[in-house]
Amino acid sequence: MKAITVRDRAAGVAGLSLTEEPYPHAAENDVIVRVHAAGFTPGELDWPGTWADRAGRDRTPSVPGHEVSGVVAELGYGTTGLTVGQRVFGLTDWARNGSLAEYVAVEARNLAPLPAGIDHTVAAALPISGLTAWQGLFDHGRLAAGQTVLVHGAAGGVGSLAVQLAREAGARVIGTGRAGARDTALGLGADAFLDLENDPLEEAGQVDLVFDVIGGDILDRSAALVRPGGTLVTIASPPTVRPRDGQAIFFIVEADRARLADLARRLRDGRLRAIVGAVLTLAEAPSAFAPTHRTPGKTIIRVAEGD
Repeated sequence: MKAITVRDRAAGVAGLSLTEEPYPHAAENDVIVRVHAAGFTPGELDWPGTWADRAGRDRTPSVPGHEVSGVVAELGYGTTGLTVGQRVFGLTDWARNGSLAEYVAVEARNLAPLPAGIDHTVAAALPISGLTAWQGLFDHGRLAAGQTVLVHGAAGGVGSLAVQLAREAGARVIGTGRAGARDTALGLGADAFLDLENDPLEEAGQVDLVFDVIGGDILDRSAALVRPGGTLVTIASPPTVRPRDGQAIFFIVEADRARLADLARRLRDGRLRAIVGAVLTLAEAPSAFAPTHRTPGKTIIRVAEGD
């Protein structure tokens, strides 16, 4: 099968190439998915799991990409709950070969059925961003109706979904980002928007929850905006500054089949919108990892045509 692989950590993006790789093996409770569309995170080349397995052993050449949408091609021994030919989407394991390939082996529990009518390119934009947004807002942030949440990067992959989910939950939403993101954030339901390059962050006032995807100085300064008893949640890095009389939480997204299914229903019913930017071929995928590759929305790799 064709796949994007990396072999040399020092080479960075230049080490990505389209190669021929063996068809994946379906272990117990695995599913082999014929990949129709894949999502990725540009920073994956810095993740330990890209280079080593869970025992710390080198596993190169490795295939990046941890979001997948496709069709079940094969079931491993003992796999239940899914059938061959079924449309599915979800997360691949951090320390196994990923979705930038024609086929990928995935634990069945990390996949959810994909309803008819949702295009694979849209579904592939949902797993990491959608689960991260939900878990940050509700599992870790305990956001409730009537509260105010400050969402950094409100027009990005995670932030755009967080804005919509928070608004539907009855929260007041303040979004942040570059000036060009203002219309997108407000169009998704944000009540207000701050341009991080020109507006004082302190204009946000006191909030119950800060959801950060940026880190650095923005993360540190945001702690002062959290009301007593409130929470600062970040996916960027472990926070070094805590809100006064509040919590600071760093987390890494976890797979959740039931929540994926819920997010898919919201997408199907028009209650949630995933913003897809460029759609590239598998051969074009290496260029999408470059720091200079910037497009509105999430870049998706289309691997196979059809439904």
